[in-house]
Amino acid sequence: MTRLTLERVSAGYGKADVVRDIDLVIESGQRVALIGSNGAGKSTVVKTINGLVATRRGRVLWDGGELGRMRVSDRTRAGIGTVPEGRLLFPECTVTENLVAASTFGKAREHRDEGLARVFGLFPRLAERARQRVGTLSGGEQQMVAIGRALMTRPRLLVLDEPSIGLAPRVVAEIFEILGTLTRSGLSLLLVEQNVQLSLRSVDYAYLLQQGEVVLQGPSGELLDSPLVRAAYLGMTV
Repeated sequence: MTRLTLERVSAGYGKADVVRDIDLVIESGQRVALIGSNGAGKSTVVKTINGLVATRRGRVLWDGGELGRMRVSDRTRAGIGTVPEGRLLFPECTVTENLVAASTFGKAREHRDEGLARVFGLFPRLAERARQRVGTLSGGEQQMVAIGRALMTRPRLLVLDEPSIGLAPRVVAEIFEILGTLTRSGLSLLLVEQNVQLSLRSVDYAYLLQQGEVVLQGPSGELLDSPLVRAAYLGMTV
């Protein structure tokens, strides 16, 4: 059973802790959101999970084993796929080349053709633009490539850092519909978003991060009804 656990995790840059004593659990097939305003520490949590920021205190566990100093590439091999903020694609390469670049190891390489077929099935627009340079695509299409690239690694947990940023509402709705399809097939999801209402309507459980600390957590419906969330993030009076 897939399970990601953060136990009292603190991490940051330089001498400063950006996040402090974070507890977070994602069970197999669960959809979890980490919400909060810009600067709350959400991206630092993502980088701690994928190994770009070292854990200063606490533990990050994956399937019961401690990730510790495991390299980013090894975490990907272990089944944690990340769609980073800003996408970080290869703009001069084609759609197919960007996808293939993510499938150079183990089972991802062995099942490359199957992975490409899956991505192009989920995103028919990418199939139409398979030989087009990624830098010439729209923002929404580039986000589809970024998600597809993560899927090529055959993840069991997909971590998305601000997937809706800069995209038109219609494109966001399309992408989130596809994410729903993926989770119904058993993929676990960690959604890291500033768009609180969108996030809470797309997941099962959520954590609210403020100034580096989890101040509220629970089923997404409960957070939608929370006076704190409604007043601070949804623009509703309480």
